[in-house]
Amino acid sequence: MIISFMAVKKKTQRVLVIHGPNLNLLGKRETGIYGKKSLTQINAEILALAKDLGLDARTLQLNSEGDIVEAIQKDNYDALIINPAAYTHTSIAIRDAIAAVEKPAIEVHLSNIYTREDFRKKSYIAGVAAGQISGFGPDSYLLALRAAKTILSR
Repeated sequence: MIISFMAVKKKTQRVLVIHGPNLNLLGKRETGIYGKKSLTQINAEILALAKDLGLDARTLQLNSEGDIVEAIQKDNYDALIINPAAYTHTSIAIRDAIAAVEKPAIEVHLSNIYTREDFRKKSYIAGVAAGQISGFGPDSYLLALRAAKTILSR
């Protein structure tokens, strides 16, 4: 009797990384708070780590709240990493979009939002996110990518 097994290729897990408003100015904007790395450099680090982790990552930078909502609703991904930037503190629409798609989301911030101005201490996103990583500069994204891998491996 000959028994053969067909190798089944495991689907690559996809992670969507959304950078919110003004993050296109990283490296130039308030470097004492946000650091000197550009968004291009941060994206290169994200994509390199994603490859090492066996993930397929896509990065987007969007300034418009509506564009962020549309990307959350329409994009083809398994987990979301999002730095909503100033929309963290104002956008129920982004919060509702994350809740509606029912995919794991990780909220990211370069700075520690809890040590800054009072208005930054309220996150509408935190309640619908699997977790929040803030205060580690660009490494916040890399920590979130590792967390996404763990969540998707469960």
